Amino acid sequence: MRMHNPPHPGEILSGLWLSPMGLSVTQAAVALSVSRKTLSKIINGRAGISPEMAFRLSMAFGGSPESWMGQQMAYDLWKVEQQKFTLNVTPLLTH
Repeated sequence: MRMHNPPHPGEILSGLWLSPMGLSVTQAAVALSVSRKTLSKIINGRAGISPEMAFRLSMAFGGSPESWMGQQMAYDLWKVEQQKFTLNVTPLLTH
């Protein structure tokens, strides 16, 4: 069962890690070895977490790469589910 309106992983990263730790986007980007622009896009929900970024986040903040990817997948699936009736798919199986 999918979560109802799950937060974007960037929101989780900002709210549970960066803000409580007093880290700026620039400081976190340096620690992750990514550009500030890349991290800013994730935090602002304009980009998703890639498998590579999931490993970087896991190494820097803990948690498994799978848990970071799971957050992204839950968010992505929820977003698509909101528009599933516009996909124009014809069911081929009946149960």
